[in-house]
Amino acid sequence: MINNNPVKITETVLRDAHQSLIATRMPIEDILPSLSLLDAVGYHALEVWGGATFDACLRFLNEDPWERLRKIRDGAKNTKLQMLFRGQNILGYRHYSDDVVEYFVQKSLANGIDIIRIFDALNDPRNLDTAVKATIKEGGHVQAAFSYTISPVHNTQTFVDFAKNMEERGANSICIKDMAGLLTPYSAFELVSALKENVKIPIELHTHCTAGIAEMTVLKSVEAGVDIIDTAISPLSGGTSQPSTESIVATLNESERSTGLDLDKLNAVRKYFMPLREKYLSTGLLNTKVLAVDVNTLLYQVPGGMLSNLVSQLKQAGKEDKFEEVLREVPRVREDAGFPPLVTPSSQIVGTQAVFNVLFGRYKNVSKEFKALVRGEYGKTPVPIKPEFVKQIIGDEPQITCRPADLIPPELDKLREEMKEYYEQEEDVLSYALFDQVATKFFKARQSAKYGVDNTHSDKKDMVHPV
Repeated sequence: MINNNPVKITETVLRDAHQSLIATRMPIEDILPSLSLLDAVGYHALEVWGGATFDACLRFLNEDPWERLRKIRDGAKNTKLQMLFRGQNILGYRHYSDDVVEYFVQKSLANGIDIIRIFDALNDPRNLDTAVKATIKEGGHVQAAFSYTISPVHNTQTFVDFAKNMEERGANSICIKDMAGLLTPYSAFELVSALKENVKIPIELHTHCTAGIAEMTVLKSVEAGVDIIDTAISPLSGGTSQPSTESIVATLNESERSTGLDLDKLNAVRKYFMPLREKYLSTGLLNTKVLAVDVNTLLYQVPGGMLSNLVSQLKQAGKEDKFEEVLREVPRVREDAGFPPLVTPSSQIVGTQAVFNVLFGRYKNVSKEFKALVRGEYGKTPVPIKPEFVKQIIGDEPQITCRPADLIPPELDKLREEMKEYYEQEEDVLSYALFDQVATKFFKARQSAKYGVDNTHSDKKDMVHPV
């Protein structure tokens, strides 16, 4: 059935656009004046939170991420707010207990989030279960996302099966999360067409301009019937970010699926962010390298951020000449590990192991994270890892075959006890749960600023994640 409904637009400038281009360093002071302009446009949603924003607020911007969310909610009362949520990882880098996941979902919705986009690095539906159920319970919109990737074991049917599964579990919409910008236009047409034929809930496309094909991919997706598109206002679009909102809107406004958005209102948003773009360029936050097309993304099917990470690791080792060799090793490691999609944290795990293999010999030096991946600590890989390889990497240790979080006891009470001297709001417990040492440093600075007590250099040993 042909979809002639208007295409809806989700604006990413307050989350993924600045995460992709300026390492998530946009402070709340730069955001607040834009909210009334953004709120007047008529977007489907504003993506404002999640991903790396939480970490960056605490670690680099000296901001309470929960207070940031509340301020954005106050300034954008007419538009739905959306966040990115890493399933059982929440916004961190390990699996958390179910009680922490459930409480984080509850507090996210209570502080202003409407739509939670939930994904898992391995596309293991079990790792989405707790967050999905919690969002439904709290009355939020569940957008179940799959990490799009290319491999001998991933095809259109793979992603259709995932979408049908998540629809059955209660998802309100499905997102194609093309984090590496690998989705080509005709593949997008095939994928969106198949999804529209097999699921009844709306389909949203999230892609990146890294490989220089995103705008064409968007257009073919619209022709196939996609319901919602992620875009970024032009000053923070392109490169490793999303396609330009104004360009997509102007293009679609000439079609049967016009967005109905007013280009004059979008231009007002553009005018606000253009001086900020210039500021970020002048300070070096916005590096022109991330604005260029990176064809290596398509050649080697790895995200742009992963490529830069590989270069950095090799540079530190004084082995930059091994870059091409490492790129050739990445797909071999990925195959050995059961073809995981390359997205946080699996991209870092596979990339680092590829570097180790080239520098020290294949699997002569194995990272603890790679062992954890093979052991099953992150969930079920797309295909089972060969038993002989499992034995090579972890010896006689047993593999985890259940949902990994089933092995994690409740943590909330223990976490609350550990950080009680810094407690000012319930949300602080969750900040500590995700980033204990970083959050503790932030709490100390907050106390110092509020009470004039300098305890930022406390003799207390920094707290670490509870096991």
